[in-house]
Amino acid sequence: MVHQLREVGLDFIGTAPVRLVFAQQMSAPPEAVHRALAEDVPGWEEWFSAVTLARSTGDGSTREIHLKGGGRFQETVLAAKAPELYAYRVDVANAPGARAIAEEWRLTPAGAGTHVRWTFAVDGTAAFRVVAKLGRAGLGRAFRDAVRTLDRRLAAQGS
Repeated sequence: MVHQLREVGLDFIGTAPVRLVFAQQMSAPPEAVHRALAEDVPGWEEWFSAVTLARSTGDGSTREIHLKGGGRFQETVLAAKAPELYAYRVDVANAPGARAIAEEWRLTPAGAGTHVRWTFAVDGTAAFRVVAKLGRAGLGRAFRDAVRTLDRRLAAQGS
């Protein structure tokens, strides 16, 4: 069953009841990483193994995302500031107990590469918040694997 989540802005990333923050270095430059995040939405299926469908909708300011395990989301892009920021909120989800979800990808130069920081910010019922916290290890592993795969993909493309 899908349901509408609360509309949140970028400020939610810093104030959400549950914030899971992960970081990883990449050899690709921030501009290439940002392009992969913001402009090649279908490409997410190639480098983020949890994603089974990713597509821009409307004028590109919204996205549809499907995850392994059945997660389905309709999202609105909150910020696409090249090359340092890509953020979006979930508007509609089939995640029971979710009330608000937003994610932020913050990119900073690190030598010739990029320091990637991903924040997963959520609010929901008490049970949903507990499940989100318990998912920290799995989300962290998925993030690290995705960033490594994206880095290899960008290197192969010569980005």
